[in-house]
Amino acid sequence: MIAIIDYDAGNLKSVQKAFSHLGVESIVTRDRKQILKADHVVLPGVGAFGTAMEQLRRYELDRVIREVTAKGTPFLGICLGLQLLFAGSQENQGVEGLGLLEGEILRIPDQEGLKIPHIGWNSLKLSHEGRLFAGMKGQPYVYFVHSYYLKAADEAIVKASTHYGVPIHASVEAGNIFACQFHPEKSSDAGLQILGAFAAVGGA
Repeated sequence: MIAIIDYDAGNLKSVQKAFSHLGVESIVTRDRKQILKADHVVLPGVGAFGTAMEQLRRYELDRVIREVTAKGTPFLGICLGLQLLFAGSQENQGVEGLGLLEGEILRIPDQEGLKIPHIGWNSLKLSHEGRLFAGMKGQPYVYFVHSYYLKAADEAIVKASTHYGVPIHASVEAGNIFACQFHPEKSSDAGLQILGAFAAVGGA
């Protein structure tokens, strides 16, 4: 069973629908016991960093996330869910993130001809043999919607990157923690393959 964390941040049903398409059972919940007993946990998200952290704390889900990741349960952050795994973001400076991974969440710099937010399909450059991308060939296209991006402190955790005005660390993996800046649930066959690979990851 995959637990999809519900903290009023949207995009939950599309993630659940993608898992359903794969024949993988999932539940949208904010119940601590359900999340802790799940085989895998997903933190989706769209919206602002500060509001999202406020909601996670309101429901005490920040504590649950730390418990889940500490006990080795495979955990996947998607889009804003990736950004929340870090200590903070330029979007809402002074707001403390989960701090589970090290890096910076920066605003995509303004450039002539570059639309922000970045909305659309970009190819991924795969590196460091990420488990979510096992068996994928070439440079898969995936769907992005974001104005802020990750610059990881340790490039060894970066499993996929792209470029949109600046180099963007598009997917990271550190132990049982996985995260994608793009939306695999909206990324057609490549995205379904990524979600299927996550569902197949064994826990601690």
